[in-house]
Amino acid sequence: MEKQLEAAGKKIFLLYPHSVIRDEMLDILIMAGYETYTLVDEKKAVKLLIKFPGSIMFINIDEGLKEDEWEAYIRAIQASPKTNTCRLGIMSYNQDVGLMKKYLMDIAISCGYIQLKLGLHESTKIILSALEANEARGRRNNIRADCQDDINAAVNFKADNGFCHGKILDISSAGIAAKFDKMPNYPNNTILQSVQLKLRGGIVMTDMTLLGHRPTDKNVYILLFDSKMSTENKLTIHHYIKLCMQKYIDTLKI
Repeated sequence: MEKQLEAAGKKIFLLYPHSVIRDEMLDILIMAGYETYTLVDEKKAVKLLIKFPGSIMFINIDEGLKEDEWEAYIRAIQASPKTNTCRLGIMSYNQDVGLMKKYLMDIAISCGYIQLKLGLHESTKIILSALEANEARGRRNNIRADCQDDINAAVNFKADNGFCHGKILDISSAGIAAKFDKMPNYPNNTILQSVQLKLRGGIVMTDMTLLGHRPTDKNVYILLFDSKMSTENKLTIHHYIKLCMQKYIDTLKI
């Protein structure tokens, strides 16, 4: 089980993230292959750490609780056998040297104290370094988001005998798995031109490679994105992945 978790990577939680973190840094972390979620409930955060041992959580101590309450909260996570495999970091605009020393030296958090006044670029760089040092990505190359329940996640392309329509089941930065009622008898590795993806309001038009169908369901096909896909399309795809992931964690019953 430990090896499976290592391969899959760790879940990363941002508790009470500042708006700049939520709106900009989150996209960067997800595009870098880190499975990252935002939280605004410290009690639910503990339940998630219990459910997902070995997770990483960065806490914005400027919001939510008072500073002494945050200290007690963090110490409790580190002390509990249910959560002590998780690794914590701090995000704050507070540059008080004594406060930083307390968290880094006395409490000994393992993922650093991120001084947000350094700016988005530098803060992101520090967090990425901490995640890499903690092998948070695992051995996966990209994040796959489940979108089976999203009726607005669809794909279509023009074939010789008309349009082929499919329902997207999951999506990653590498490609999609989609269920088609009818698919032409194309050989594997066929290039499909001008494939249109509808992603909850976002539209992506790109060439894709038909890798083949799943052994378990011949109506489900794997399509890979063109490596030369535009940056705009990549951002649309990652934004949609972020939405799917966040919906999963927001609706998870724990």
